[in-house]
Amino acid sequence: MPVPSDLVVHINGWPGTGKLTIARLLAERIDARLLDNHTLINPAEAVFSRRDPLNRSLRQAIRGVVFEHLLRAPPGSRYIFTDALSDDDQDTAVFEQYRDLAARRGAVFVAVVLDCAAEENRRRLTGEDRARQRKLVDPAVLEMLRSHHRLLRAEADIRIGLDVTGSAAGEVALEIASRLG
Repeated sequence: MPVPSDLVVHINGWPGTGKLTIARLLAERIDARLLDNHTLINPAEAVFSRRDPLNRSLRQAIRGVVFEHLLRAPPGSRYIFTDALSDDDQDTAVFEQYRDLAARRGAVFVAVVLDCAAEENRRRLTGEDRARQRKLVDPAVLEMLRSHHRLLRAEADIRIGLDVTGSAAGEVALEIASRLG
């Protein structure tokens, strides 16, 4: 079975699990456009700190504009998004926007959840490359997220859950692609 031609893939995982690396490889493999969570976060953080309520509203506005444009994209387009969403009400509402985008496009919606053992997650989080990309590198914040929240594991047309602790990014991307078709 081939990979669906109109596809919205949402890859969710804690910061440092390898979402962006895996998403880049997957995008190449299935010929998809990649919009990682920092595409939406960084413009808001350039203007407002994460603690400022205007940060969240600006992120929401940016996501809305991007999604409205994606609704006008030609059929047969594939998109991959990355995110770090927990099972709280705010993050669930954000996830629903991705599901709605897929439904409005008539696309197959795929929810991928990447999990990683805590110690390996901490090791990956503190890699040199992450700070240069304006990504979270503070292990204390990761610990708070992991201890107070659970990764969102919501319904989708296709739902894939993978533990990536001992896996290379290429292997994970190949596994996801194989499950897509």
